[in-house]
Amino acid sequence: MAGAAIGCDDHDGTLLESRRPSSSSSFASPVLPPPVAGGFNDPSTADVLLRLYPEESDSFHEVEIYLHSSAICRAKYFAALLSDRWREKDDRNTRQKVNLSVSSNTGSINTHLMVFQLLYVDDLSIAIQSPSTAISILPVALKLIFEDCVKQCVRFLEAVPWSEDEEEAILNLVPFLSEEESKELLSRVSTSRSNSDSCEHMLHNLLLSAKQNHPNMAPVKAFVAKLLREFSSKESARRVLESAFMANLKLVRDSMEEYSSPAFRGDHNETEAIQRLNLHMALTNGKHLLWLVERMIELRVADVAVKEWSEQEAFAADLQRAFRDDAWRNIVPGLPTVVLKCTSKLASAVAAGSVLVARQVSYCLCLIR
Repeated sequence: MAGAAIGCDDHDGTLLESRRPSSSSSFASPVLPPPVAGGFNDPSTADVLLRLYPEESDSFHEVEIYLHSSAICRAKYFAALLSDRWREKDDRNTRQKVNLSVSSNTGSINTHLMVFQLLYVDDLSIAIQSPSTAISILPVALKLIFEDCVKQCVRFLEAVPWSEDEEEAILNLVPFLSEEESKELLSRVSTSRSNSDSCEHMLHNLLLSAKQNHPNMAPVKAFVAKLLREFSSKESARRVLESAFMANLKLVRDSMEEYSSPAFRGDHNETEAIQRLNLHMALTNGKHLLWLVERMIELRVADVAVKEWSEQEAFAADLQRAFRDDAWRNIVPGLPTVVLKCTSKLASAVAAGSVLVARQVSYCLCLIR
């Protein structure tokens, strides 16, 4: 095939992707690689002049590159376009002129240029060395029906690890692949998500163990806090902490509701025993709630906690009714402190900007404080 390789050239031995622009814009300024004698963008031997123009106005200036029909017909799009039925040669010479629009939906101008270079390469594996490269050129390869490139991209993605962002991008591309091509990718996604669910289940169980009445809970909580800080997926840690926060908040809230509005009958001793139990449950789960709040603030995932805490009008009313009764002073003297600490820490995190919430939520929290 004309043109030695996209992966490296005789001058600097650098990979094409190392010359890609660092800009994340879909339409960064084109970086036109140097011509290859007898190959890509060589005007002296090319029989096709390809004009690339943007679908979106002012995205980039038009670009013209010189190509060879013997190479670009590997893509079925060009094979059909350059067939005798559609051939329309320039009157001045035998060079065929072709126009191709570039849309941000199917990759940047530089990604298109990369794929055009790949049409000259026999061994595509030397050019596709990262998931980001495969993901970026796959839409263009699909658009041009460049089947060899599509297969190589899919094969590469099946074999390498992905980040969460890359997995999301792959899922967006799956609908454009055939069932056979996407089968292994979807299997990888299912396995990945299953592993994610297993990790979240493990974190959930560790949080439960940190709540158990061990002789000394401090080492257990310190271990779980360290694990949360170092956990690879912040979103998984967020979901587990939010779930635990909501569960503990409900326990505290229900205990105070039962204490403030008891819905049972019995003798005085039984009533007093149950009321003591409700207050102890509120204090115990309140301490766990405070620890969860501290972990959520530490990981900067306390926005849901702030919102929920600011909307607890009924809970606040139950606390006020309970604290008008002197019984709590002898049973759980530390309960008001725990509740106030939760409020104070959440409010301080909002004030410091480490937790971002809507203005109305922040206002409600300040009123509570």
